[in-house]
Amino acid sequence: MGQILIICESDIDAEQLKAVFREAGLTSELAKGITAGCGLAKSGKFRVVFCPPFLSDGSWKRLIKVTDQGGLSLKVILLARTFNLNQWGEALQAGAFDVLDVLCDLPKAAEAAKRALGTKRPEALAAVSLANVVNQADHGPPHGGLNGF
Repeated sequence: MGQILIICESDIDAEQLKAVFREAGLTSELAKGITAGCGLAKSGKFRVVFCPPFLSDGSWKRLIKVTDQGGLSLKVILLARTFNLNQWGEALQAGAFDVLDVLCDLPKAAEAAKRALGTKRPEALAAVSLANVVNQADHGPPHGGLNGF
């Protein structure tokens, strides 16, 4: 069962993610844009979505709307190339489960997916993550995402 949806326009990033998930025994499917990804997300067969903050046809926030409107239990993990601390905090407050640095953290994506698949209350993790942002403001963003990497 494909519990992980990858929404990505970069074939290189998509193939790297698929390989990481395959090695971890996880299955994933690929959508080439936010519009296609939102359509697949509505099917209810996915529990975790990996996507960059912005694609040519829209923002990850459309996924949050789809999740809210459809009553889906979908966790969105952003794959960011550049994100400052304010953007990380805003993403978590807006409903992202985690934010990974696409340049450094793709190998850790399977860990993030497993954590998301096993979590029932992402709000609690987001609260902890925001505390981490505040605590680490003087040291720069943590490597590996905000939810315990």
